[in-house]
Amino acid sequence: MLVATTAMLVFISFWRAAAVVLNDMGSSAFYAGAIAEHFIGKTAPWFILGIMVLSYAVRSVYIESCSMFVRGGVYRVVKEAMGSTLAKFSVSALMFDYILTGPISGVSAGLYLVGLLNELLHYAHSNIVLPVNLTAAAFAILVTIYFWWENIKGIHESSEKALRIMYVTTVMVIVMLIWGGYTLSVRGVHLPPLPRLSTITYSNDALGWLHNTSLPYTITLIAILVGMGHSVLAMSGEETMAQVYREIEHPKLRNLEKAGFVIFAYSLIFTAGVAFSAVMIIPDSVRNNFFDNPIGGLAMYLTGPVLVRLVFRAFIVVVGVLMLAGAVNTAIVGSNGVLNRVSEDGILPHWFRVPHRRFGTSSRILNLVVGLQIITILLSRGDIFVLGEAYAFGVMWSFAMKGLAVLVLRYKQPGKREFRVPFNLKLGKTEIPIGLGLVTLTLIALCLINLFTKRVATMSGLTFTIIFFAVFTVTEKITKNRASAHAELDQFNLEAGDDLTPETLGVRPGNILVMVRNYNTLHNLSAVLDRVDTRKHDVVALHLRFLNRSGSGESDLAPEQLFSVGEQELFTRALNLAEKKGKTIHLAVAAASEKWDAVLRAAQSLQSSAVVLGTSPTIPVNEEARVAGLAWERLADPKPQLSLEIHYPTGQDHVFYLGPHAPHLTPKEIDLLHRVWLELSNDVAPEEIHHHDVVHFALQELQEELTKPHRVLVVSKLREHLHQIKGRKVPHA
Repeated sequence: MLVATTAMLVFISFWRAAAVVLNDMGSSAFYAGAIAEHFIGKTAPWFILGIMVLSYAVRSVYIESCSMFVRGGVYRVVKEAMGSTLAKFSVSALMFDYILTGPISGVSAGLYLVGLLNELLHYAHSNIVLPVNLTAAAFAILVTIYFWWENIKGIHESSEKALRIMYVTTVMVIVMLIWGGYTLSVRGVHLPPLPRLSTITYSNDALGWLHNTSLPYTITLIAILVGMGHSVLAMSGEETMAQVYREIEHPKLRNLEKAGFVIFAYSLIFTAGVAFSAVMIIPDSVRNNFFDNPIGGLAMYLTGPVLVRLVFRAFIVVVGVLMLAGAVNTAIVGSNGVLNRVSEDGILPHWFRVPHRRFGTSSRILNLVVGLQIITILLSRGDIFVLGEAYAFGVMWSFAMKGLAVLVLRYKQPGKREFRVPFNLKLGKTEIPIGLGLVTLTLIALCLINLFTKRVATMSGLTFTIIFFAVFTVTEKITKNRASAHAELDQFNLEAGDDLTPETLGVRPGNILVMVRNYNTLHNLSAVLDRVDTRKHDVVALHLRFLNRSGSGESDLAPEQLFSVGEQELFTRALNLAEKKGKTIHLAVAAASEKWDAVLRAAQSLQSSAVVLGTSPTIPVNEEARVAGLAWERLADPKPQLSLEIHYPTGQDHVFYLGPHAPHLTPKEIDLLHRVWLELSNDVAPEEIHHHDVVHFALQELQEELTKPHRVLVVSKLREHLHQIKGRKVPHA
């Protein structure tokens, strides 16, 4: 017997999924507004607000792509729409985004912390001043290493911590909104200036190669695009949502939509709210002193006693450190998912996806990602503006490629989708995706403007993307040259054992045992997953490897003899089916010489409540049930009470009960029983008689009749009765 385990078997709620993404997207509230204001002046909050609205439109693009592909990240969608070359380019740019997301979040957390520590040292009249950037970089490295270990242990562990971080963050946001609202009511509300050519003020490094041109100063559209381009770092986490989609529980797409709305509402209130509040509350003369920790500065200029404000700032720093550290986790989760998709498609050797022996996670990919993030932190030396400027390259190009790919697929693969980006115009049979087209056009325009205005991002991003693209191209050729025809299959840890037990599979008694034999006939598994709540009943997918009668026992077989490429493909398809439905399954393979003996012994050992099969191509359903019943009789005591379900590909099913069980009486039979009871109750009065007494008495009489010489007559009458109720003629003797 072998138990097959893999990294992705535990599903998370839409709240957990939203928490994972918000730890990335919501964390940008701690630095996005300040970095944008550094580049474009006091109009920055309006651009942050615009980016938040755009992010909701981009999120709808990701939801549509997820409705088409179970593992619907950028790579798979772009490849399907525009080919492998552009797919490798888009995922290379995306990896630049993820490699930077962790460092910028970790460094920002360190800046908040060191800012508070230096403030406290100042109030304590100490001469010690911590080096800001160096301390922030050291802290970022420690946080990165911590979440590397959490992800080695698995997605469920890290999503639980993300959810706890969001609980604490929500408390801080509520306090900040109420206190900030009170402060503005006392001092008066003065909104930031609306974006115009006259109100947008560029810093020396805001225009890049457009610095010596008049375009940003004379053309409003160019100025707006420049402002949006410097604010896009507030819009991260979308690709992580596509990767986490694989882990969202049933019903997947509906839960993804819920998660998307939660993410939008939270980030709109938090990120845009912080940007506006900082400009309206912190005086212009000192606000640039808090560009590295704007919410900390906001706390110090609220209305109230200094000591209370200092305590609130300390709370903000604690929450900021937690949430920004959570964004480090999100970057690791997302990049792990992206590289898993790439590896599954044969672009990276399957060696990268070999599961961790203890936790079943893709630890080798995690090691690569975290190593690159730590190198990035060291190279940046903790400079948040360098990281912020470089960050936008990868995220915008990956968004633009994703939007273009989904737009192409609207025409390349027309038809129904569970979700579509809104605003679609129908002209006869032709659909014009207005909403999707506008989103894609906006993303492409932002990519082009960033290309010319962000020198650091353009040079570093192009360099990184070209290097990754070259690596993907070379490793793809090596992988194909080694005839890795099965690179797309999931990798499994195999744990050998003597018996199938609830403990070895990690399942509860009362589980559902589903027999799987062919990856093209998994309709029985699909039917079970559609109706079973796996939070209450575990589902076990068991494959039997049949041996010759003269063959050795399963204990003599090596794992590769029990688990060949055929079993790997079967379990990959089964796992994909479970992931699509958001349900957890447990996988096992066992050797057998007799089908029903093996099936029922497995059900007995696992303490299953039901056994589910597909139809046999050679044996009628009733014959299967009869043979199963005989095999049940041969089981050792105590025999389990089992239901046997046999499913057709059409959706029909037959249910049989093995062992003693209450019969399912038809209305006709219940009426007959009641009439007999009425008649006998008069005859035996004043004795009390019940319906079950009638059944018990009749069964005892039938049993006695079967022991008498006229047994043959009883059996003949029974056969005649069976033929009559089935509408068939009684065969002549």
